[in-house]
Amino acid sequence: MEDKRIIELFFSRSETAISQLSEKYGKLCRKISYNILNDLSDAEECLNDTLLGVWNSIPPNRPDSLISYVCKVARNCALKRYEYNTAQKRNSHYDVALEELDECIAAPSGVEQEIDAMELTNDLNRFLAGLKKEDRVIFMRRYYFSDSYEQIASLTGLSVKNVSVKLTRIRAALKNHLKERGYEI
Repeated sequence: MEDKRIIELFFSRSETAISQLSEKYGKLCRKISYNILNDLSDAEECLNDTLLGVWNSIPPNRPDSLISYVCKVARNCALKRYEYNTAQKRNSHYDVALEELDECIAAPSGVEQEIDAMELTNDLNRFLAGLKKEDRVIFMRRYYFSDSYEQIASLTGLSVKNVSVKLTRIRAALKNHLKERGYEI
């Protein structure tokens, strides 16, 4: 079923919308959640939370891209669950992915830095827009979808070592890009 039709089902409050959404994007939502949580039962719960979240937010929202909207909801559900599961814990696979970016982007810790977060977002978007498509896909698969190097290699047809090298170079370029714009790194 087309995304526009699924959105219309949500607007008419038809429960068919949930089953159609689950059929079309359930596997993707589970994968996003599993990549962050590394637990099948938690990923399944996140899928249910995602479906409920979309049900509760459409309407009033009418997303231009249903897949992007659903992925964002799924990722946010997984991150909330991850935060809950790992309170007082460290060194999970998701922490490792985030730690790779630590040398490029510091976490906001004050009100002024929170205000600057929007500017940082814009600079990150400009940086990503300037990357070759393959590099942008690799970056997003690692740091947004939390894919492992092996999963990215399988998806792109590159070797794991090549993915690793590309990510190292992209992070170095990101670091330089942000330094040029005055960010302290």
